Amino acid sequence: MKTLLFFMVLASSLYSDAKIYTGANYGFYNESFTNTLAESSNQLASIKLGYGKREAYAIECSLEFLKNNSKIFSAEDANKYAFNLELIKAFELTKHLNPFVKIGFGTGILKIERKLQSGLSYGTFNVGLGAYIPLSEHFDFEVGYLYKAASYEQIDTIVEQTSYKSDINMFYTGLNVRF
Repeated sequence: MKTLLFFMVLASSLYSDAKIYTGANYGFYNESFTNTLAESSNQLASIKLGYGKREAYAIECSLEFLKNNSKIFSAEDANKYAFNLELIKAFELTKHLNPFVKIGFGTGILKIERKLQSGLSYGTFNVGLGAYIPLSEHFDFEVGYLYKAASYEQIDTIVEQTSYKSDINMFYTGLNVRF
């Protein structure tokens, strides 16, 4: 019990200067499927909420919207919605540049129009890098790249069940507000 209390106090002291932040990102992505020749490229947008320091560690939750134009899952375009959880390690390179790396995972849903299914869920493993460019104590500009390895739920056809995997490359910019 004393050891647990010690680690809780230590962790709270490490984050004593940490701040809550929120932000929004906008960018583009390219998704290529590993077991078929299909590909999708379009826009993405996300909103996020995080806790941590711009120059150290942070944990971030984001809600993501991806415009999907791939017709692999259904005849209609269907948008994707995802929830991501990521750990970020940033470095104070200079006063005006804080590069970071991030790692995490996500889950999402893709609405489809099929006779046997109306939606597909998927999971992702996320790895990325980028930089914060501080504008002031409370605002920073963010630019980044994120790679996602996605695995989709099986698609039910009358004859067989098929599952898909894809590689997603995302490039984005954003603005963060720190409280």
